[in-house]
Amino acid sequence: MKHFVVALLCTLALASCATGKTAALREGLTKAEVLNLIGNPDGFQRSGDYEALHYVDRQINGWFLTNGLNVERVDYSVILKNDRVVQYGRGQLIERGTNEPPFTLVRQR
Repeated sequence: MKHFVVALLCTLALASCATGKTAALREGLTKAEVLNLIGNPDGFQRSGDYEALHYVDRQINGWFLTNGLNVERVDYSVILKNDRVVQYGRGQLIERGTNEPPFTLVRQR
């Protein structure tokens, strides 16, 4: 029982860390500030004045007696224009056509 309680507390601590990364983001931050806050991206794309930083986070959603930890993959992106954040959050990053900003974020529920 003692080991179960320790495992549960560790799970809750890790889950709170995973969701806390994006809480500090806001529009207007520089790329250097973003990297300082949430670290290097798992991938990126560039197009003209725009850059999209892509992050993959694993969030622990609970503990099941049959499977152990339930880990969910969460994608989030940060879109920068001229080195400043213009959009960020969870969701899928898609490229758009000409005459529009090249990237947009499609939010997932």
